[in-house]
Amino acid sequence: MAGEQLYAFEQSFSFSPLPSKKYSFLQDKDILTLLMKWSMLGRISAQTFSFDQSFYPYNSERFALCFFRDPDVVSSLRKMETGAWVPLEKPAVSVDVEVVPCTKVSMELFDPIYSCGVLRPTGHVVKCFHDVYPDYDELRQMLQEEDSEHYHVIGRAERGEFLFRLFKHLCLGGELCQYEDTIDPYISTTKHIYKDLISVQKAPETNKISVVSTVLKVSAQDESGRCYPGRGEAEQTFAYMIVDPYKRHVTLLYHCYGVGSFTF
Repeated sequence: MAGEQLYAFEQSFSFSPLPSKKYSFLQDKDILTLLMKWSMLGRISAQTFSFDQSFYPYNSERFALCFFRDPDVVSSLRKMETGAWVPLEKPAVSVDVEVVPCTKVSMELFDPIYSCGVLRPTGHVVKCFHDVYPDYDELRQMLQEEDSEHYHVIGRAERGEFLFRLFKHLCLGGELCQYEDTIDPYISTTKHIYKDLISVQKAPETNKISVVSTVLKVSAQDESGRCYPGRGEAEQTFAYMIVDPYKRHVTLLYHCYGVGSFTF
């Protein structure tokens, strides 16, 4: 009985879709062209919802569970199934939530990549041989393979940061990804999307900028198993909840791995 009572007092959140909230990275022609080249266009989305209670990071799991059970979310949150966008349709029975570190307010994290041998002085990515991938390079090797020469150039803590994860997702792309010869498009697109999604504040006495958003990597299960972001697990099928505790907005950044659109 005590357990039931305790549960009744747990905070509950309700959510409302904000369809008018648009992100410039999904409207910027240059970025859309790159997303098309990387086979992510038409399979990546950002949907924003408002919520009605104060959010604290320690309550992340409860927040996510309320989100994936909310009737307005269930009817309006879109996911991709067999190449078509469909609503979630069923409330979740459980969620998996990972709090993703999000502290970066500059692109300095990437500096070591420029001087370790992954790139030529021109910014061109060094090609390399791979048993499985015919067109492989040192950048993807550094991102994916722990025993690669350059993997540890970016430390474990930095690799966990949302900024780095975003960069990695863009570099790996979708099923028919045409990889870039230089690092610049990946860096500039990462910066644009990150700035678009993350909220910051400036401390009045020091003028120091800090991140106020909390980022959660999420997946949800219904009675028949994992239902969001995809039925199966794939590194490039992902969903992140980006919570702005002051505006009380939460944005779902979603991507489903597959063959992207070839037209805007």
